[in-house]
Amino acid sequence: MNKEILYKFFEGFSSLDEELAIKNWIKQSDHNRREFFSERKIYDASILLEEERKELRNTPNKSISLGAIVKELIKIAAIVAITLLGGHFYSQYTSSLDMQTISIPAGQRANILLPDGTSVWLNARTTMKYPVSFNGKNRHVQLDGEAYFNVAKNTKKPFVVQTKQYNIEVLGTEFNVEAYSDTDIFETALMSGGVKLSLIDNPAEILILSPNTKAFRQNGQLLTAAIDNLLDYSWIEGFISFRNESFATIMGEFEKSYGVQIRIENKNVNDYKYTGKFHQSDGVDYALRVLQKDMKFVFYKDAEENIFYIK
Repeated sequence: MNKEILYKFFEGFSSLDEELAIKNWIKQSDHNRREFFSERKIYDASILLEEERKELRNTPNKSISLGAIVKELIKIAAIVAITLLGGHFYSQYTSSLDMQTISIPAGQRANILLPDGTSVWLNARTTMKYPVSFNGKNRHVQLDGEAYFNVAKNTKKPFVVQTKQYNIEVLGTEFNVEAYSDTDIFETALMSGGVKLSLIDNPAEILILSPNTKAFRQNGQLLTAAIDNLLDYSWIEGFISFRNESFATIMGEFEKSYGVQIRIENKNVNDYKYTGKFHQSDGVDYALRVLQKDMKFVFYKDAEENIFYIK
C-alpha cells in the first residue's frame, strides 16, 4: 500500500475510494493489517514527538536547565518507545478500522489533533475514543477522564463529547471536561462559545452553558457557577494548581500527575488547607519538600514499589 495514501487516511484527508482501497488491502492478509497498525503508531508517535519538541523550543533559553532538557528528552524517548512497542500508554485500537483509542497513563499528558482540526489536551489517566474521520452527521468522541478541547467550528456538524453520565454538544468552542468513570466527579467549564449538556439516561434534561461558567455535579444534581479560578485548568501547561484544598486531595492530584502512589500515615496533615501551584516537571519530591515548610511531616519513598509514605 502506498504510504502517502495511508498518511492521508491518518490525517483524515483521504477520499472514499482511497478509504475503501485501504480497508480491502487490510482484509487481504494479517501481514497487511500489522503493517497498517505499525504505520499508524509511527504516525501517532511523530505527533507526540513534535509537540514535545515545540514545548522545548517555546521555553525561554534562560529558564532551561540541563536537568529540564534531559527530563524532556527522556519523556520524548519514552513516549516514542512505548508507542512503538504497543505498551499500555498509547494507543489501543478497536477491531473496527473506523475507531481508535488513545490512553494516557498517570504521570503523562498529551496533545492530539483530530481529523477535523480540533485540538485536544488529554490529562493523566484519560482514555478517549475517536474516529479516523468524521463522516457522519456529527463529530462524536467518547471520553473517560479529563480533556481540554479547542473545537474547530463546523455549523453543519456538531461536536459531541460523550462521558459516562452526560453528552456535551458544541459547534466550535473551547472548554474543559473532567469525567473520570471511577469517581462521581463531573465538571464542564466553558471558556468561549457555547455548549449544551444532556443527561445520557434522560436526553430531555438539557443545560446550556454560557462563556466563563461551569457545570458540575453536587449531591446528585447538576449545578452551574461562574469560573472563579482559571488556574484549575492550567494542567494543559504542565501545572498542578490547587486552592484551599486538603492535603489528601492534593496527594490525589500528585498520584495522577506523577504516576506514583502516596500513603498518608500522618493524619494531622489533613487538618490543613493549602493554596499554590507546582510545575509538573519539578517532580513530586520537590513538591513535598515545599509543603513541608508549612507543617511538620516527613516522607520517604519505597523505590521498588514506587510508593511515597507520609509520616
